[in-house]
Amino acid sequence: MQLRDRKRIALLAAFALGIHSIESLVPTPIPWLRLGFANIITLVTLILYGLYPAVMVTLIRVVLGSLFAGTFLGPGFLLSLGGGVASILSMGIIFMTFPRLFSAVGLSIIGAMTHNIGQLIIAYFFFVQRIEALLLIAPLIVLLGTLTGTFNGFVSELLVRNLQKSGQTIQNVT
Repeated sequence: MQLRDRKRIALLAAFALGIHSIESLVPTPIPWLRLGFANIITLVTLILYGLYPAVMVTLIRVVLGSLFAGTFLGPGFLLSLGGGVASILSMGIIFMTFPRLFSAVGLSIIGAMTHNIGQLIIAYFFFVQRIEALLLIAPLIVLLGTLTGTFNGFVSELLVRNLQKSGQTIQNVT
């Protein structure tokens, strides 16, 4: 990996971590609910630079975010890591296999769904172990994930279009 690529990943991860940190300050109606605005950076990274940089941005954001929040290796970290990895891998595989089939909105919704499913699976095996409890909250999680995934996808689509139209990319900044 070239130095330029490392700088790009570091800068994108810093953007994602900053958004993640700001978002954690916003009160939500449900304590564990996050809107996932940092995933906008991950999706833009995937579309503009590929799967490897997007995976790195996700892993850096999850690890550093949990270290800064004091939740490293705790339940929140495991849920975030599992959901994040499931999300970026599903979006990446679909984007690489069918590059023109899904827009950023479609990819984001797929990512949100696999993120939620990944978290539900981890919650079941490591924490809850009562399928009834998970089935009770799953519809709410899926609904909110679809809504936030749609919003994040629209924002990502706008960012990608504007960056491509203006000829600006993170590569030009580093």
